[in-house]
Amino acid sequence: MAVNGEAVNGDSMGVQKKKQLITRNLQEVLGEDRLENLLKERDIKIYWGTATTGKPHVAYFVPMSKIADFLRAGCEVTILFADVHAYLDNMKAPWELLALRTKYYEEAIKAMLLSIDVPLDKLKFVKGSEYQFTKEFTMDVYRLSSLITEHDARKAGAEVVKQVDHPLLSGLLYPGLQALDEEYLKCDAQFGGVDQRKIFTFSEKYLPQLGYAKRIHLMNPMVPGLAGGKMSSSEIESKIDLLDSPEDVKKKLKKAFCEPGNVKDNGVLSFVKHVLYPIFGDKEPFKVERNEENGGNKEFARYEELEESFAKEEIHPADLKAAVVNYINRLLAPIRERFQKSKELQELTKKAYPDPSKMVKEDFLGPHKLDIRVGKVVEVEKHPEADSLYIEKIDVGDAEPRTIVSGLANFVPIEEMKNRMVVVLCNLKPAKLKGIMSAGMVLCASKEDPKDVEPLHPPSGSKPGDRVLVDNYEDGTPDDVLNPKKKIWEKLQVELKVNPEGKAQWEGNDLLSPAGLVTSKRLSSVPIR
Repeated sequence: MAVNGEAVNGDSMGVQKKKQLITRNLQEVLGEDRLENLLKERDIKIYWGTATTGKPHVAYFVPMSKIADFLRAGCEVTILFADVHAYLDNMKAPWELLALRTKYYEEAIKAMLLSIDVPLDKLKFVKGSEYQFTKEFTMDVYRLSSLITEHDARKAGAEVVKQVDHPLLSGLLYPGLQALDEEYLKCDAQFGGVDQRKIFTFSEKYLPQLGYAKRIHLMNPMVPGLAGGKMSSSEIESKIDLLDSPEDVKKKLKKAFCEPGNVKDNGVLSFVKHVLYPIFGDKEPFKVERNEENGGNKEFARYEELEESFAKEEIHPADLKAAVVNYINRLLAPIRERFQKSKELQELTKKAYPDPSKMVKEDFLGPHKLDIRVGKVVEVEKHPEADSLYIEKIDVGDAEPRTIVSGLANFVPIEEMKNRMVVVLCNLKPAKLKGIMSAGMVLCASKEDPKDVEPLHPPSGSKPGDRVLVDNYEDGTPDDVLNPKKKIWEKLQVELKVNPEGKAQWEGNDLLSPAGLVTSKRLSSVPIR
């Protein structure tokens, strides 16, 4: 029973202290009143889900530091390995690989929590496939689908599910499955990033319509990556692997974006705020070590003091990075040791995340299946039936130029298309476009708002017919023709993007011809279509 809101059933930690631990550093809480009322009665049950696709990296300490808060506040915490969700989100990995990755995630997360001295007695791990294939869950999926419009499903997943022009039905199911997870895991609250807010409000709207309780939602801010922007396992410069050596950590932090005086878009400072202070701040001040000629060592008991000092440029980015390197290596040391001492864990790592070139040799859905070549436009004319289309004759190294219809007439003047070097996907199944058979696709950087399209640029010195390969996926033979029923192009296309530097990439790996990098000159941070 609560006494002045400060004791719970004899628990030495009061309601307000528990609430403070649960909610600190969050960006938003939906259902805060319900949270406090429940804490007056009992410890709450929280779940956090993660799709077991990319390899966990140091950014996972952001949710782990909050999970540590939940466990220290006496909460029961369930970590859901969303293997079904991972498969549905454009099927980024086969089931066999997902099973191995789920095991790796469990071992990695245990190691992370143990490295920060978090008790695990109230923590449990659940795979989505353990209950999402049951008769009851399946029936609820049908019940939910009878209530949800396509608009609501697409809107709910807008920040989480890969967005494409013609989405697979699987991606539209994703938000509903996540909403039902709350009921089937019997939780009081779901924890996630603020990018999942639309799914959380979707859940609050639809679960009561099935007769289920509305849950509390706890949202972390989106912490910028070390290279700026969202920290991602596909951006190699923004990712520090949990098993990286101290030298690798130092090298990657050296390249991190950390502009002097900039405290708003600074992944290094954000990591200090959301990981290092919650983990180390109660035990010791944050220490920046410097030479005496640079002002000597300086300690900060509170994050706000560090941020203010950095904003005034009293702390140099190089000194801040050096300090963060030391703390990250303290976090990773017990994880490295745990994996280095276990042959079983080393073998699991190799199997769960095999070398891409070895995966290509198997029946793996990868970019090696795409026949992408450099082409030269030798003829071009307006389509007689559509003002927005060009009919092009493109030399891609075959005996004769290919006829390809492209929707570029509104974006590239016809004079600029003549004799232009382009990048062409050559193994799409030929199809008629406004009566003209088209035997390929000119790949373009594509921006939606305002609409803008730019054909990708092969590097100087490229020749018609040069293969364009994805770095790390050079092995393997492209399909003669991509099977449209298997949606191979649609599944691979969602990971084709132009990065902030204008480089064309697939999952963060560069597109290369024998002459060098494929790029976009005008557009960046956009999809390739």
